[in-house]
Amino acid sequence: MALSKIDTEMDQEKYLREVTRHFRGIEKPLKYGPVVENLSDLISALHSEFSTNYVNIEMVNHLMLSYKSNPKEWKKFAKFDRYKYTRNLVDAGNGKFNLMILCWGEGHGSTIHDHSDSHCFMKMLKGELMETRYSWPESTTAKDHLENLKEGEEFEYHDALQVLGKTTMGVNEVAYINDNLGLHRVENPSHSDTAVSLHLYCPPFDTCSMFEKTTGKRVQCNVTFWSKYGLKSENH
Repeated sequence: MALSKIDTEMDQEKYLREVTRHFRGIEKPLKYGPVVENLSDLISALHSEFSTNYVNIEMVNHLMLSYKSNPKEWKKFAKFDRYKYTRNLVDAGNGKFNLMILCWGEGHGSTIHDHSDSHCFMKMLKGELMETRYSWPESTTAKDHLENLKEGEEFEYHDALQVLGKTTMGVNEVAYINDNLGLHRVENPSHSDTAVSLHLYCPPFDTCSMFEKTTGKRVQCNVTFWSKYGLKSENH
């Protein structure tokens, strides 16, 4: 019996989430992968990859690696805000992925956040970004330790989120993360230059969790778009 459209989409979503358990990203394009000439080619190739239940996530990674930044192609999607970084939707992927451009003013950065059990690919288009990766919160908090501290004992304080590593990304480099690999924060370290990055999320999500570094406090938040398809969204 043929699957309904809803069943088919759910099967692909379930498969993609399962893949996050072992996929860690690839550093170089695949030898047998197609060549991406421009942004339109990238979008078409992504739609093709997501057209069936089985998505070759290595090929998706390859496509993001293969695309070479061309400001003439993405400039119309790059919308900046004076006070914060912006998320600008380029393609909604028929509900199966979101491709977006993030614009980072001088010194702008994100909070520490997760990715709602999805795949996250981040490619630099302009400038540099620094990614800091963190462990998930420890099971006990500083408050717990202090409450259990015996008289005369000293408390050695540690952040609930431990730094796993820091990486600075340059133009055309790609980073990959999922929740199995930890949490991260992204920031533009420059106080004189802007930065632009291309992000692919699959499956797409409209909520994620933010974390406080010292306590591990977790807060769910909605994620929105500053613009869609080059046009400013109504809520901005």
